[in-house]
Amino acid sequence: MGTPKVRKGDQVAVISGKDLGAQGRVLEVLPKKRRVVVEGVARATRHEKIRMNRRGAQEGGIQHKEMSIDISNVALVCPNDGPTRVGFRVEDGGKVRVCKKCGTEL
Repeated sequence: MGTPKVRKGDQVAVISGKDLGAQGRVLEVLPKKRRVVVEGVARATRHEKIRMNRRGAQEGGIQHKEMSIDISNVALVCPNDGPTRVGFRVEDGGKVRVCKKCGTEL
């Protein structure tokens, strides 16, 4: 499949969809489904019923969870230029991701 352009822990910006303009850290990449989970983006609300767990504590209330979004709706954020496309440069250590605008390593 090649070297992924977006990896876990990268800072990305949402470039399309209901969360347009939001930025966050990638929590999970699902390459076979071409989706990513971004911190603070595409949050779903789930109302949990109060119930007992093994230790006897009660759990319940409103839970928030990040849902996955399509990988084409995010762009990697360069520290110098902001959202940018990703290119690759071959060096002695292998392929390195670089910013298309300024050429710095990502």
